Amino acid sequence: MMKKALFKFMVTVTALHVSAFGSAAEGEATADLVARGRYLAVAGDCMACHTAQGGQPFVGGLAIGTPLGNIYSTNITPAQGSGIGGYTLEDFQRALRQGVRKDGARLYPAMPYVSYATITDEDVAALYAYFMKGVTPVDQRGPQTALPFPFSVRMSMMGWNLLFARQKTFIPDPARSAQWNRGAYLAEGLAHCSTCHTPRNFLMAEKSGAALAGASLGTWFAPNISSDPQAGIGRWSQQDLVSYLTTGHAGNGSQAGGPMLEAINLSFSKMHVEDIEAMGTYIRSVPPQSANAAPGQVPRQPPVLTDFALAAGTSEEGAKLYDAHCATCHQPSGEGTRQLPALYGNAALSRRPNADNLVMALLGGLAPHQGQVMPAFDDVLNDAQVAALTNYLFATLGDAGVSTTANRVAQLREGGTPSSLLAVARVGVGLFAGLVLLVTVAVVMIYRRRRR
Repeated sequence: MMKKALFKFMVTVTALHVSAFGSAAEGEATADLVARGRYLAVAGDCMACHTAQGGQPFVGGLAIGTPLGNIYSTNITPAQGSGIGGYTLEDFQRALRQGVRKDGARLYPAMPYVSYATITDEDVAALYAYFMKGVTPVDQRGPQTALPFPFSVRMSMMGWNLLFARQKTFIPDPARSAQWNRGAYLAEGLAHCSTCHTPRNFLMAEKSGAALAGASLGTWFAPNISSDPQAGIGRWSQQDLVSYLTTGHAGNGSQAGGPMLEAINLSFSKMHVEDIEAMGTYIRSVPPQSANAAPGQVPRQPPVLTDFALAAGTSEEGAKLYDAHCATCHQPSGEGTRQLPALYGNAALSRRPNADNLVMALLGGLAPHQGQVMPAFDDVLNDAQVAALTNYLFATLGDAGVSTTANRVAQLREGGTPSSLLAVARVGVGLFAGLVLLVTVAVVMIYRRRRR
């Protein structure tokens, strides 16, 4: 009896030990998965769109401007009411890859599910683990998206998806290096570089055959980042690109602004340098695109100007505005300081096909995570003054072939040029409704004649 009792006791203790070890191992595995998902969420820049200014992380409510109106980001915390707490892994991957919510409603492609379709099953599972176990649930519902008809009918996205959402899970290229494949996976998927840098067709889908050739985002202009040496970044070194992606500036005179600066602050600057180097390797290999090159009218030598010349030696309004608002920091001749970039040779003034980015920087300012903040002048300068200052900077320190107007500045203040797609879509809906009505009337008339 003693032996039996001792045997049962040992079996019980062993079972408890195995159970405890199993639970610990499962806990460690879950923690590792959550940590991996957290990193992937950073790489995907989820925080940028799903966190309103001054709001709590991932609660949504941020207005994402589009040519058709504002699209408000949703709550992706694990809250049961307004968040994704009720999503299964299958629900989550369907939303992430196919743009379909748990309730069956279609997401608009402001959520880059076309790019996220390439994410592997393992990474989808890690992202799901992070959002379910690593994010604080906040049951808060933000503003609801209300695009004008017919785009308010989300079911219309089914047709758009059939035409344009055809990407599948990333497949490595065996002819390329492991670093190149890692960079391609990140740049094409989680980092969704093409979402901003590839021009779009009339139906607002990325143009095939024009990868990373540059595109207007309505306000900011995402430049050509293909390997073209004139229009793109073909002359950038690997170090230039890695420095730019991690700090927001490179030694070749490039500084980030707008959505790109936001992506650097919230995403790229927090990623492993090995992944940034992999992305650089891939992006520098993208086939060259010649679109969106700057005119190329940059002076060979920087101008030599003084405060006196700016203030009294000219009647040009742009020069006086530069003296009053810019010269103190950037110096009279635009040579900059150790802390502030030079304007002569600056990519924003010498390597852009239009003046939109400079106008947006003047209106909204710049707040890099490293370096000195540039103040906003939207409440200081009117449209005509912003245009005059912009044109002076391009004519004197940058590409003289680029200029802007007060009307364009006003458009940029209001969010950019409205899309003609809305008017065309409404005409199309009207014609379709008219056709349906005519067919219905014809069928009724034929039916009545046969009844006689």
